[in-house]
Amino acid sequence: MFKAVRRIALAAAAPAALLACTTTPAHAETGGPAAVAAAGPTTSEMLMDEVIVRTNEERMLAGCAPLTVDDELMVAAVRQSHYMATTGDFGHIGWRGSTFETRSRAAGYSDVAAENIAWGFSTAAEVMDAWMASPEHRVNILNCEARSFGAGVRNSQDGTFYWTQVFGWR
Repeated sequence: MFKAVRRIALAAAAPAALLACTTTPAHAETGGPAAVAAAGPTTSEMLMDEVIVRTNEERMLAGCAPLTVDDELMVAAVRQSHYMATTGDFGHIGWRGSTFETRSRAAGYSDVAAENIAWGFSTAAEVMDAWMASPEHRVNILNCEARSFGAGVRNSQDGTFYWTQVFGWR
């Protein structure tokens, strides 16, 4: 087993505010290739579905209404995860300098609230645990004023998963 540093970052900004980015390291032990093989096959769709379920479970435990999955926010989230997985460029700034606000608008959603991103976690449970342990990410997930969201995850060529959540007000 080896220790791997996992980084998670967040931008918690209203559409009119400046993009604020916080990087928080998270440490986790991984089981190596044997543990991944024992876990069985996973797909991006299965992982995204699990993030959606776990996000709404956390919200309901906190007394918030569950979020509605929005197709436009799903597109924005998947695009950012794809960009990060393809380029290895981990951050809230994406292809051609896009932000979560501009990516969401390009997908047809104009009332975006916040974005969570992460890399290196191999399961939805791991990434959700890390986000919930980070005060900034937790605030985004448990913002009871948010009404919708999208989730994206993509696997890079080296096997690293890149995760994105985008939250919206409508």
